Amino acid sequence: MLITNGILMLAIILLIWRQQKLITAYATSNPSEAINFNSPTPSFAPELGPRHKLSYSQWLDILKQEANATAQKPPEKLTILAGDSLSLWFPPDLLPEDRNWLNQGISGETSDGLLKRLDLFDHTQPESILVMIGINDLIRGVSDEEILTNQRRIIRYLRRNHPQTEIIVQSILPHGGEEARWEGREKLLAIPNRRIQKLNEELQRIATQQNVQYINLHPLFTNKQGDLRREFTTDGLHLNPQGYLIWRTALQIYNNSEGVQEAIGINRHRVEHSEDRITTDN
Repeated sequence: MLITNGILMLAIILLIWRQQKLITAYATSNPSEAINFNSPTPSFAPELGPRHKLSYSQWLDILKQEANATAQKPPEKLTILAGDSLSLWFPPDLLPEDRNWLNQGISGETSDGLLKRLDLFDHTQPESILVMIGINDLIRGVSDEEILTNQRRIIRYLRRNHPQTEIIVQSILPHGGEEARWEGREKLLAIPNRRIQKLNEELQRIATQQNVQYINLHPLFTNKQGDLRREFTTDGLHLNPQGYLIWRTALQIYNNSEGVQEAIGINRHRVEHSEDRITTDN
């Protein structure tokens, strides 16, 4: 996985300029949204309208309806986004076009909340499921131990109920530190970004143990101080289109790059070979 994520970082540096036209096109087609990237609340949400004001139970009803509709006629190459507002606000225009997407994100979601609603999309037959969750747990004071326990349960549930699906765990992103302007800024400042980094290290270990994929987005979004880079965020917590462009590019490279897939294979071979040697030696 270290090889894979190293290739991701290098490839993003090489390819990001080629995708800059997406931001230009998005800003051109959404001028009122493009000038408001510094708003405390992302103004470029994917055409949700008043839906972002719904209660949690109302959101659950909507996501259940959307999942049921998808299950009735499963599209090819279906990928599910499971998470919080970072997934929720992913602009449809910036999602990779080589697959169909079902967004199951809810603003303010926690790992416990996500765990309890995974059954909503049990019958959707996705090709892959992308999970990003944890920042709201930290904001609410949940311990690292509880967060990691919930992450394990989420992974186990998805593996059991989607045995043919690729489960992809994504790292928790950092926050903007002293430059954050989110309304809950003081809560963010109480969370050292170093803690998030260590949490991600544990999360990667869990992903490896559970035999699911892990994408380490964290270093792609951090500055020298370890904070969320100001050019990728609206308020130190949420992402702007430039931030989503980075995320999109990482997903594209993960899914499409033969070099990355080969690196994954090499990494797995090395792990399996090492395990064989340990078994033989014992």
